[in-house]
Amino acid sequence: MTTTWVVVAHRAGVRILEQRGRKAGLELVHESDNPEGRLKNSEIDSDGPGQTTQSGNPGMRDLEKHESAHEHTARTFAKELADIVDRGRTDGRFGRVVLVAEPHFLGLLRGSLSTEVTKMVEASVSKDLANVAIRDLGPHLEGVVRR
Repeated sequence: MTTTWVVVAHRAGVRILEQRGRKAGLELVHESDNPEGRLKNSEIDSDGPGQTTQSGNPGMRDLEKHESAHEHTARTFAKELADIVDRGRTDGRFGRVVLVAEPHFLGLLRGSLSTEVTKMVEASVSKDLANVAIRDLGPHLEGVVRR
């Protein structure tokens, strides 16, 4: 049976769980914390509200739109997670992936995955289950993780 990785993530951390068979439970294979994901925009070290550039009209300035520091932190963490999952793929650690995250972060994570990993995504669960104990995840993943 193919091993499945269940990536339970949010902007402040991730747990990667492994299921090695249909009747097997979930086993923690990786956990990391992203403390910056808990901070407010004003608490994240940034270079200010944005940059200005000259418009075509001398004397007029247009404010460039930039993502918030909070959004930048989440996007960066999603890319880091995608790299971890891709290393697992290249090492042959799994054959399927299930992604679990709150809706916005799930979108960031999906957008950061390599094409190869995207093809291995069996399901996505749009819920923040980051604070649910591993032993209690089963009911939240019914019909998604094979039993």
